[in-house]
Amino acid sequence: MIETLAYLLCVVGFAGFGYKLIEARHSQPVRTMWFLSGFGICIAAGIAVLTPAMAALTGPGPVAEWILTLAGDEFKLGAIGFAVAFTQTVWRGEGARLAPHALFTAATMVLLAVCFALSEPRRVGDQTVFSEGGLPFALGDKALFLLYSLVSLGLLVAVFARSAWHAEPGPLRAGLWLLVVGVGAAFAWTFWDVDDVRDLAETGRIGAREDLPSSVLAAVTIGFVAAGATLSAWSPAVAALIGRVRAYRAYRRIEPLWTALRAAVPGIALDPGRELAGGAEFALYRRVIEIRDGHLALRAHFDPALPARAAEEARKAGVRDIPATVEAVTLAAAIEASREGRRFEPREGTPGDLAEADADVATEAAWLVRVSRAWRRGAVSAGSAPR
Repeated sequence: MIETLAYLLCVVGFAGFGYKLIEARHSQPVRTMWFLSGFGICIAAGIAVLTPAMAALTGPGPVAEWILTLAGDEFKLGAIGFAVAFTQTVWRGEGARLAPHALFTAATMVLLAVCFALSEPRRVGDQTVFSEGGLPFALGDKALFLLYSLVSLGLLVAVFARSAWHAEPGPLRAGLWLLVVGVGAAFAWTFWDVDDVRDLAETGRIGAREDLPSSVLAAVTIGFVAAGATLSAWSPAVAALIGRVRAYRAYRRIEPLWTALRAAVPGIALDPGRELAGGAEFALYRRVIEIRDGHLALRAHFDPALPARAAEEARKAGVRDIPATVEAVTLAAAIEASREGRRFEPREGTPGDLAEADADVATEAAWLVRVSRAWRRGAVSAGSAPR
């Protein structure tokens, strides 16, 4: 199951970062996005070469076993190098000096390969065994990998977290937080090799394949990094879906209020029976308009002295949302007064608007949800506040 997930996320990673690279031609500096795409692609490749299926594909033999093991570590170092380069270009722009870090990364990768070769690993079943003479080089290989990886990834987590913390709410901030989680998972994935160093020092052998926790962390890494880097591609669709769900929930939540007003003023229903024909957002818009129309139709029946009494009673009763409760009380009283034919002389400040005149549909709908919640509680009665 975990191996299948790793393969799936590898495909997602290659596709997502490839798309991001193509998209960058129109929106961002290509070099910057090359670095981010390189980060994700190297991690995806690092997962792929260490899976059992890849070992089965290459078949038995010391050359293939050496290449796969070394390639997994080299891809991880390459991913970290790309991530650091991406961060530097984001913070310092196109003029960032990348040569020193590139040379440092290349030297580390060469030194890692030399240590790996001198350690003379030998595959025995699912374990890699080192001779007594090669053990110091094997320990040096692991220590070098851990030192470079943990320091670099720790700095990346700090940089991404700081950027996300100060970013304005929106897709950029969400994408940065996804990158924080992804790089944090990469840090944990790398740190998991500490256990290998201990086993190597004690027994002279380590597991040749990724274990279950390591595979989980690898899958989490590629999943969150790919999601964060490609957020601009899929976030509009997700935002639209969330918007429709929220609109439908608001539409249903204000139904009790709308039902009461429609019973009092039947003419407010524009097209009964086809409320959702144009989608949830349009249905919510219509329902808000219809409630406002009903509210305005009852304007002459609002008691101007009632809001003050209702607010006082609500405070005594310990009601939390006093404004919405007062609105529900005055509306219930207006409906009752309309049935009895009672009218009141309007004063300045008499309730007659459910929301500010310049409020948008979302703001008005949120206010109506609060009023409808008070209505549903059965806390209103004609002419009195809740008790």
